[in-house]
Amino acid sequence: MSDTQLRKENAKLGFIGLGLMGSRFLMRLQAEGWKIRGWNRSRSAAAVALREQGLAIDETLAGLVHQSDVLLSSLADDKAVRAVYLGNDGVFAHVLPGTIILEMSTISPALSALLHQEARKHHVSLIDLAVSGSTPAVQAGTVTLFAGGEPEVFSRCVPIFESIAKQWYRMGPATAGIRMKLVVNLLLGLDMEAIAEAVSLSEHLKLDRNLVLDVLPKTAVIAPAMLGKFSKIKSDDYSPQFPLYLMSKDLDLVDDAARESGAELPAASVTKELFEEALAEGGQLDMSAITVHVRDLTSRP
Repeated sequence: MSDTQLRKENAKLGFIGLGLMGSRFLMRLQAEGWKIRGWNRSRSAAAVALREQGLAIDETLAGLVHQSDVLLSSLADDKAVRAVYLGNDGVFAHVLPGTIILEMSTISPALSALLHQEARKHHVSLIDLAVSGSTPAVQAGTVTLFAGGEPEVFSRCVPIFESIAKQWYRMGPATAGIRMKLVVNLLLGLDMEAIAEAVSLSEHLKLDRNLVLDVLPKTAVIAPAMLGKFSKIKSDDYSPQFPLYLMSKDLDLVDDAARESGAELPAASVTKELFEEALAEGGQLDMSAITVHVRDLTSRP
C-alpha cells in the first residue's frame, strides 16, 4: 500500500452512522473540503435533514462502501457495529481491497480485535480511532483522537485528522485506541459523578446553588471536558451532548475490561451502578442529568 497521505482532491470518503456525533463529523468533513457521502442504518430525521442541507446520503450501505476509498463509522455500541460490519449485507461483505477503515465507535476491545482480523482477511487497512469529546467539540474540530493500528496507515490519514481534531495520538497496535478510550471514559464518568455529589453537598450545606455553579468551573479541580456541564445543570437543560445511556454503556465496557484484565476499580463500580439507576429516569438525556439522580437519592425512603 502506498504511504502517500490522503488528499482532499482525490480521496472519496464514506461515513457510516449519522447520529449525534456522526452527523456532525459528516458536516465538518464536507465543510473542510472532503468529498464525502453518508449512510445511516435507519431513515432517521437527522439523515433526512442532512440530505435537505445538500449532503450526499446513500440509500444502501453497499452503495456507500463501493464508492469510498476511506470509510469512517460512528455507531452506538457493539450490537450496532457487529450488524453493520459483520452482517450478511455488512461492510465486509462489500468492501474492496485497499480500502481504509477508521472505526470511531466506543466498543469492546474484543470486538475491535475481531474487526482488525476481518480487515486483514479482506486486505483492508483498519484503524480503531476512538474519539474524546462530545458534540460541541466535534463541531469546533477540537476532539482528541486515540488510534490503534499500523503506523503507515495512521500517517496516511493525518490530513483527515487535521480536519476534525485538535490532537491525535497513535497509542499502539490494533485495539490500542479503543483501550485508551476506556481509560479516558473511566475518568469522564467518575468526574461527572463527583460533580453531581459536589452539587448535592453544596445544596445540603445551604450554599447558593447558582453561585456554586458559577464558581466551581473556575477552580483548578474541574477538568476542561466538564466546564460546559455547569451551565446545563444551572439551567436544568439536559438536552444531550453525550447521552447518559452512552456513558452507562461505556462504564459497562470499563467494568468488563477491568474484570478481564484483573484491575480493581472500586469507585468505577459504584459510579457504574449510579448511572444504571439513572437510566430509568431519562437515558436519552445528557450525562449531566446524573446530578438530578444523585440529588434525589437523599429524598428517597
